[in-house]
Amino acid sequence: MESKKLIITGIITGIIGGCLAFAGIYTINNQTNFIPAKPIQIVDSQGAYSLQNAFVQVAKTIKPAVVMITTEKTITYKYWNPFGDDFFSNFFENFGFPRQNEPKTFKKKQEGLGSGFIVDEDGYILTNNHVIQGVDRVLVKLMNDNRNYEAKIVGTDSRTDLALIKIDANRKLPTAILGDSDTIEVGEWAIAIGNPMGLEETVTVGVISAKGRSVLGTSPYEDFIQTDAAINPGNSGGPLVNIKGEVVGINTAIIAPYVAQNIGFAIPINIAKKVFRELKSTGKVTRGFVGIYLQGLTEELAASFGLKDTKGALVSDVIADSPAEKAGLKAGDIILEFNNTPVSDVKDLQNKVENTKVGETVTLGVWRDKKKIAISIKIAERPADETIVASVPTKIEHSWRGLTVADVTDDLRKRFNIPVSIKGVIVINVEPGSPADECEITTGTVIRKINEYSISGLKDFQDAIGKIDKKSSATIWIFQERNNRFCIVKGE
Repeated sequence: MESKKLIITGIITGIIGGCLAFAGIYTINNQTNFIPAKPIQIVDSQGAYSLQNAFVQVAKTIKPAVVMITTEKTITYKYWNPFGDDFFSNFFENFGFPRQNEPKTFKKKQEGLGSGFIVDEDGYILTNNHVIQGVDRVLVKLMNDNRNYEAKIVGTDSRTDLALIKIDANRKLPTAILGDSDTIEVGEWAIAIGNPMGLEETVTVGVISAKGRSVLGTSPYEDFIQTDAAINPGNSGGPLVNIKGEVVGINTAIIAPYVAQNIGFAIPINIAKKVFRELKSTGKVTRGFVGIYLQGLTEELAASFGLKDTKGALVSDVIADSPAEKAGLKAGDIILEFNNTPVSDVKDLQNKVENTKVGETVTLGVWRDKKKIAISIKIAERPADETIVASVPTKIEHSWRGLTVADVTDDLRKRFNIPVSIKGVIVINVEPGSPADECEITTGTVIRKINEYSISGLKDFQDAIGKIDKKSSATIWIFQERNNRFCIVKGE
């Protein structure tokens, strides 16, 4: 019995000793493997803090000049009656009740939101035209000021989407410093400030992603700065600022977030400067005008006119009784120079014309009939809206390069809304995949000229195509969707 007790006692002692030994080993190993954390070392912390402080200083400098714009507009809605307007009135009237003249409409106030920035200490504020267009009331809220100031619309310019408004704050106001958008470079810092979704004085940071963008198709004057600084609804009209705190653009539009992220566009401030000066002075923007429609030159078009490159602007139509018509410009002319300065493309020529003083006479270098001539033209003021004077065919010409054409009858003019002044033959069918289809010619297009041959009817058309080699491309002048343009129809 004694020996059995001794054996049990020894086993228990061994187990306890083993546990203690294991615990000791585990503790020692844990202590051996433990490495204390070291403080994170910031590389070039001074440079990082300097950059951070630059952003802080820009925000402090520009924010007092940024405003929140709230607009009000009364919308009239019409009641919807599933039984028709007179169902119940006629029902009661038949039983001898007097007819009730119930209202069929109701009005509701609609609010809009945008941004702007002060450009003159007397209360002049630049913003986007689309922020205040068609509204009944414009209210402005300043930084650290809970009052809403009612603003007066000084002037608008829909072609650049800019507007100038003014408030009377009874004091001098802080103004934004306007920079030079012509000197900015892709990759520079860009800081957007505004009131996205009503969140006042929001600052976002990105870079200048690109310049000279023309992607929205909202105006022939598109020359946007692209940025990845976050721009959202409510930012429209707010400033895009460089690292020095100078305004280089006016935030205007974005690509929808469900399509792409962080692609925003701003109007260059140099465009806005000119608009601001004219709106403040006269309430409108005056632009030069000559009365021509233009299209760009492709390599094929340039070669067909005897040019070696695509520089210049091709005249696709001349407006009746315009300075261009009086000066002798014609469709098919290519404008290469403006007052001895080369014209690079359509946008370049548009800018040159519109920035020229009204009444000034300029000299155009024009390419016509494969030689250069000079034409003097007097710049007029651009009108608000230019107005240009506008079934079964009796005979059909068989297909040529995928086109089927006919004489332009009165019925066809009415059906396709073709002005009486437009002469030629009308396209009544286009073969898919044909040279005509590649030229984007559609049914209802009027062919006015083929190479140097004017077309007034089917006989002219037959004569013209009979003089063109099957393998040669042909330059045609067409009237399509109420505009004239040139295109190249390839040969076989």
